[in-house]
Amino acid sequence: MNYWLMKSEPEAFSINDLKNRPKQTEHWDGVRNYQARNMMRDEMKLGDQVFLYHSNCDELGIVGIMEVVKEGYPDFLAFDPDDSHFDPKSDPAKPTWMMVDVKYVRTLSRTITLHELKQKPELSGLALVRRGNRLSIMPVSKAQWDFILSLEQ
Repeated sequence: MNYWLMKSEPEAFSINDLKNRPKQTEHWDGVRNYQARNMMRDEMKLGDQVFLYHSNCDELGIVGIMEVVKEGYPDFLAFDPDDSHFDPKSDPAKPTWMMVDVKYVRTLSRTITLHELKQKPELSGLALVRRGNRLSIMPVSKAQWDFILSLEQ
């Protein structure tokens, strides 16, 4: 099993939005970064666990846990000219952009803030706390995953 962190602005898609979806499941669309796309296409597998991180808000931090329930497939929004994620260069016969489906697992008992994560030497290798890292999807090691969950208490 792999572990991940995926960022979303809560105004666009929050942990509560996922919790309130039918079957508590949603496709993770709109990723327009090749490195993040490659992770979804090549590395994310069924059952992988994912932290949902709220970005661009008053309290930046990890708010919940999701699970990958469908592996990478073409992001159909790239083909929709009426959608904000439309990419006129993406070809349905050879799609550029991918997405996965995620399912709500649980909301954390509290937000584990970015400020708190940056204070922990155990997480110095976590991509999220490295300066200049703006990826919306990043891997998390099992040790980092377990340590972050230990902070929830």
